[in-house]
Amino acid sequence: MLMSSADRPAKLSYGPNGFRVISPGHYVTCAVTGEQVPLEALRYWSADRQEAYASAEIATKRLLEQA
Repeated sequence: MLMSSADRPAKLSYGPNGFRVISPGHYVTCAVTGEQVPLEALRYWSADRQEAYASAEIATKRLLEQA
């Protein structure tokens, strides 16, 4: 059975001003909650950690853990 890109996570390279798709997919997984985040809704990530986050609150919590 063939899988479409909507059936699997995308692999991204996160930069400070955007991200680049390495492997196509429909979503990424939040590094903290495990929630699936559709690419069109992805707004928060860490270029240093190469992680995606589901919300601003989750991204902030993760950032504060680094300190």
